[in-house]
Amino acid sequence: MKLKLGPLTSDIIIIIYAVVTLYFRFKLENESNISTVNSLVIGLSFVLIIWVLIKLKILNPSWFGLFKNKEK
Repeated sequence: MKLKLGPLTSDIIIIIYAVVTLYFRFKLENESNISTVNSLVIGLSFVLIIWVLIKLKILNPSWFGLFKNKEK
């Protein structure tokens, strides 16, 4: 059985994930002296995680109804 979340649940998880990761990055940058390149690598890693979950169809965002879903 493949884990597949609904569109509204996926949207909520993506928003919460984005807010938490941004908070984590800002807090990390303030507490430690990391370079801009390291910050970009951390940010791209967080984006890559969410992109993989969408490509694997675990998350199925509807982008809060802004775009029509393509049902296959």
